Amino acid sequence: MKYLIAGLGNPGNEYLMTRHNIGFMVLDRLAAGKELSFTTERYGDIARLSHRGRKLILLKPSTYMNLSGKAVRYWLQEEKIPVENLLVITDDIALPFGKLRLRTKGSHGGHNGLRNIEELLQTNEYARLRMGIGNDFPKGQQADYVLSPFNDEEQKQLPAILDKAAQAVLSFATIGATQTMNQFNR
Repeated sequence: MKYLIAGLGNPGNEYLMTRHNIGFMVLDRLAAGKELSFTTERYGDIARLSHRGRKLILLKPSTYMNLSGKAVRYWLQEEKIPVENLLVITDDIALPFGKLRLRTKGSHGGHNGLRNIEELLQTNEYARLRMGIGNDFPKGQQADYVLSPFNDEEQKQLPAILDKAAQAVLSFATIGATQTMNQFNR
């Protein structure tokens, strides 16, 4: 069985450790733990992972956040992966920092990356792992907040959060969304 695991973020060093790039960070952590490296391919950086008889295509789109759907749609088609085997990892300001929430479908919730994926796939019935980044910003400053780096205290906690998210990704591909939700959404 094949899975597409798309971590959302923006390419470029200026976005490297920003809140909006937590999807990239999860995939980087997962790949590093398996001693994999990414190669630049069409519409993104790709790493291929075999885990318990499953093939996972790890995708970090190079299309920028607001056009993530272009890369996701291309790689689903290229690898002949059904949408039910898609997992999108993204930041979420509605969740407290460090909280994970896996869902098998849902609205984009105002997130432009998810909005674009939904538009291009013509469905919102795909799994997404939402990573809480908190919402400690003044009214009207959301864009600045999500494009800012994590503070010192959050950076200390980040490795454990990224490890937990990487475990959730592997769980999704091996035991499925329902059992993974029961285990990681607490």
